[in-house]
Amino acid sequence: MSGTGAAARARADTATSAATGMDRRPPAARFALFAECLLAGVWLLLAALALVTALPAFAAACGHLRRYLDAEQAGWRQFAAEWAAAVRTGWRFSLLWWAALALLAFDLRVVSSGLLPGGPAVAAVGAVAAVAVVVAGLRTAAAWRPGDDWVRTARSAARRTLRTEPGGSLLLAGGLAVVGVAAWMLPPLIAPALGCLAACAVAVERRYGRT
Repeated sequence: MSGTGAAARARADTATSAATGMDRRPPAARFALFAECLLAGVWLLLAALALVTALPAFAAACGHLRRYLDAEQAGWRQFAAEWAAAVRTGWRFSLLWWAALALLAFDLRVVSSGLLPGGPAVAAVGAVAAVAVVVAGLRTAAAWRPGDDWVRTARSAARRTLRTEPGGSLLLAGGLAVVGVAAWMLPPLIAPALGCLAACAVAVERRYGRT
C-alpha cells in the first residue's frame, strides 16, 4: 500500500473510531504509534542534553511524529536534519526561555524564604507563571516548522496558550505533570514520558486545526 493510501486508511480508521467509540485498528497498529513515541522520546532526551537545545529538540520530536502520522518518511536522519535547522535558528529563543524560567525559579526561592509578606500568594502566582512559560515554549516548538521565525511563532503560541486555546494548554500542563511524576518515580521513564509529551503537543495543535 502506498504512503497516501496508508494515510487515508489511517484517517478513515480514526474517523470510524471517533464515530463508534471503538478503535478497530489491529493491536499492532495501535501499539506502533506508542512505540514511535518512545523512540522520539529517546531522541528528544539525547538532543536536549545541552539544555539550550531543549526546545529545538522538542520541535524535531514533534516534526518526527507528524511525519509518522502523515505516512511520510520518518527516521533519525529526518529528525537530525530538523533538529539541526531548529538549533541554528532557535538557540537564542531557547536561551531566553531558559532565562525566563531561571528568573521565575529565583523569585520563587526568594518568596519561599519567608522574608516577604504575602509569600504563599506570590508563590502561587509565580508557580502558575512558570507553568505558563513552559507550556508556551512547548507550544512554540510544536508549531514551529523549518523556515519559520521563532519569535513570530512564539507570539502566536503565547496567544493560544493564554487566550484563544487554554484547553490545549491545560492538556499540556497535565502532560508536564506526568513527566514530573515519571522523573520522580523512576528516572529512566523520563525518555518515554517526553515522547508522549511531544505526541500530546502534536495532538493539541491538530485538535485546533493546525497540522
